[in-house]
Amino acid sequence: MFTLSLIYLALTIVRPQDFVPALEGIPLLPVVLLLAFAAWMIRAGKSFDAPQFLLLPVFLLVGMVSMVANHWFGGALALLESFGPIVIAFFVFAAACTTPRRVTIAMAVFVLCACVLAQHSIVQANTGTGWTGVPLGEDGRVRYVGIFNDPNDVGLLFAATLPMAFFLSSGGGFLRRLWWLAAAALLLYGVYLTNSRGAMLAVLVVGGIFVWQRRGMFTAGVLGVLGLVVMRLLSSRMQELDPDESSAFGRVDAWYEGMHMFFSNPLLGVGPGNFTDYNQLTAHNSWILVLAETGFLGYTLWLAFTSYGFWMMVTVMRHQPEAAGEPVRAGTWKSERAIAFTLLLSLYGLFAAAFFLSRSYTVVMYLLIALVVGHYMGARQRWPGVPLLRLTDHWMRWLAVSVASIVALYVITTILLIGS
Repeated sequence: MFTLSLIYLALTIVRPQDFVPALEGIPLLPVVLLLAFAAWMIRAGKSFDAPQFLLLPVFLLVGMVSMVANHWFGGALALLESFGPIVIAFFVFAAACTTPRRVTIAMAVFVLCACVLAQHSIVQANTGTGWTGVPLGEDGRVRYVGIFNDPNDVGLLFAATLPMAFFLSSGGGFLRRLWWLAAAALLLYGVYLTNSRGAMLAVLVVGGIFVWQRRGMFTAGVLGVLGLVVMRLLSSRMQELDPDESSAFGRVDAWYEGMHMFFSNPLLGVGPGNFTDYNQLTAHNSWILVLAETGFLGYTLWLAFTSYGFWMMVTVMRHQPEAAGEPVRAGTWKSERAIAFTLLLSLYGLFAAAFFLSRSYTVVMYLLIALVVGHYMGARQRWPGVPLLRLTDHWMRWLAVSVASIVALYVITTILLIGS
């Protein structure tokens, strides 16, 4: 099952089925996912000790009900066909990655696949066309095939995998460290080539949180300001980072329209994928997109699903085995915490970019959260003192957080509109 999961991950990111003529029409992804799911089904001792295993299927169900409520019965089946495989992939990948070794291998596959896209970006930037046959975008920004045809999606992947590359470079001999540091440099250059403001800000967020943990808030703040200045010098699009800029104003206007879609359909929204039926541009914000399309019910489920990932990694990092009376072998708990911190940084990178993009349903997000869930469940098996997070203990909290975040999104949108 683990090997099949890694193959599915590689096919999802590198996507040879989208540019190799010999593979055209062959359902590689569905077949590999089906085989992995079959292996998961016959596996003994399945564990569902994570709230996401309930939240994600219910989120899918709410999305389907939303489609029906918006008078499109066929849309419910279309959503099941498009998002159902993501739910299955989440279950399988989370179950497959529960040991430090497997989590580390999965991170290595994430990084190597991202590096393939980064190398493609370099070729594309230098020649005008990548080896997939995909040319530069009209705005001169690099892109890939399939779900990574948008430069922002490519940048999001680079930002999310960058912490993994640095983690992989922290152990082993000189050549291994050099290899993964080179991979990190390649990913950083890839972010530059995408010219994605969201991805650049995500890298800044990741770096800031890392420095904050290591050197304190003051140092992180100073370096963050310097980093922002450097990014504005390097990127023409970062120099246009202003609410009055046409692209930024269009995004804020889309946020405003998304909030009004929610107000007109507060419980179930306008239906997944239907945002552009009501507004020319998509939401350009993953939170507002879910809120507008699935209403309060879907938004609360999605918010809890994604936020639990952060909570889980912080829970692992804060656990003290000695205080819980658990025997600690040399280096074992340090490794657990290092992995948890790396995955936490990846989550921050992913969602910092997703705040400016409509990527609420992208498979990469759910595979990363599956890796987080897998590490959390494995850590609890190895260290029983790690607290178990139960949805039944927190559902009132999520309702309150959901309401507060909706108010915050509305206030931010209103202020940006007034300021522009």
